[in-house]
Amino acid sequence: MAHIYIYSPSGAVRDKAAFKRGVSRLKQLGHEVELDADTLTRQTRFAGDDATRLAAIERAAASGADVALISRGGYGLTRILPNIAYKAVAKAIAKGTQFVGVSDFTAFQNALLAKTGAVSWAGPALGEDFGAPLPDDIMEACFDDLVSGQGEGAGWRLSTATCHALQTRRSGVWAKDAVLWGGNLAVLTSLLGTPYFPQVQGGVLFLEDVGEHPYRIERMLTQLLHAGVLAQQKAVVLGQFTSYKLTPHDKGFKLASVVDWLRSQLKVPVLTDLPFGHVATKVCLPVGAKVSLVVEDRDALLLWAHNDH
Repeated sequence: MAHIYIYSPSGAVRDKAAFKRGVSRLKQLGHEVELDADTLTRQTRFAGDDATRLAAIERAAASGADVALISRGGYGLTRILPNIAYKAVAKAIAKGTQFVGVSDFTAFQNALLAKTGAVSWAGPALGEDFGAPLPDDIMEACFDDLVSGQGEGAGWRLSTATCHALQTRRSGVWAKDAVLWGGNLAVLTSLLGTPYFPQVQGGVLFLEDVGEHPYRIERMLTQLLHAGVLAQQKAVVLGQFTSYKLTPHDKGFKLASVVDWLRSQLKVPVLTDLPFGHVATKVCLPVGAKVSLVVEDRDALLLWAHNDH
């Protein structure tokens, strides 16, 4: 099937059992798996010191693999962004290596987009996804489409609340030839004001996060709003926001409150329910590719079949 290179550019691998299950699962699916020499290296919370992780990225770019897949996210990429060999990564992508990851990988993906315009993929990580006791069928199918080059888009059902909020808009193409970008909200927001934040106008911005209370999500969205980023997009698409806990102090303030408030501040449509984030069922999304956003009643589609990756 595919040659998959596993490397660790962010946090140290914590769950060795999930790591081993992930490798075994990829092999069961027929893939050739190559492990970077420092995949399991650890220095404090990181997968090795900064130089070690930079070298791992360089080896992934030089591997000639079909897919360079991160072992896990965590934290660590933002501190090494100035020293990543972006041209080498872009050259590897041009030769056919697809860089895939999630969470902290948002920093790498958006910096790569800002510096080179190259397309990478928001998708699974080895341990969290392929290393799950029962890997998700949809996640694996989307990854298979990516590997085979057969992927044409991602579709999902909008919630009743979202349909009601957007009922004044007609069904049809809501965005065409729009750059798809974004990822983890906290990581993306941390890039604002730096050379690693893409200057995308007229794009489709997708966002997700984990472990962030709705008021923190609103605070980060507010920063992007006040910076003028959100109003410059053709659409904002919210994925999954998970693993947070509401408190009695919230008095009814919840994630839906944040979404309603955001819609009141923007003229561009805000869609929800994208199956992407720190969840088992996740689609693969080409960060930096031009896409079309189509909405037909309750069905939303991101299409990139007309693009050449």
